[in-house]
Amino acid sequence: MSLQATTSQTVGPYFKIGLSRFYTDDLTGPGVPGGTIEIVGRVFDGDGQPVPDGVIEIWQADAAGKYAHPEFLRESENIQETDGQAEEQKRGQSVFRGFGRVPTKSDGSFRFKTIKPGRVPAPDGTLQAPHIAVSVFTRGLLRRLVTRIYFPDEPSNAEDFALKLVQAGRRHTLIAKKLSDARLEWNVVLQGAEETVFFDC
Repeated sequence: MSLQATTSQTVGPYFKIGLSRFYTDDLTGPGVPGGTIEIVGRVFDGDGQPVPDGVIEIWQADAAGKYAHPEFLRESENIQETDGQAEEQKRGQSVFRGFGRVPTKSDGSFRFKTIKPGRVPAPDGTLQAPHIAVSVFTRGLLRRLVTRIYFPDEPSNAEDFALKLVQAGRRHTLIAKKLSDARLEWNVVLQGAEETVFFDC
């Protein structure tokens, strides 16, 4: 009697089972300060083929560099307003969630409408360049891939601690391309010569 190995199988995708009702592609809203931008892109596999059944999640600060996190929300609640105009403005602003999630379409494409985030502190105490944190989920991945979107023509990119960790020849995979003043393109390449830089988180 001979024993044979069980046929291997990749994981998923199972995203539609529990995630579809949580998809959000528009992070803007009435009273949310900051310039509105649209980010479009596609996800490609190692053969340059589109990935039609992935999920892209983004997490970012608001225009003032504050995250929708209890730590920052407590800071806002503790601010003592002495200016009536400032208090009125504060009431008129919506809380910026800072989180979005979308599936990739049949051609691997995705789209987000959001605002350009402000600079947030880095672990070393410096300020990071404006960026959007990204998680990528696709079939065959046991763990999400973590990366970032940076903005073109941003002087503070040269100071960003994370970008400085990346080889100069690969940094372009993290920086979006400008299509217009309010529209950016940023693609994800899972493998190959132009593979997007992913961070070990």
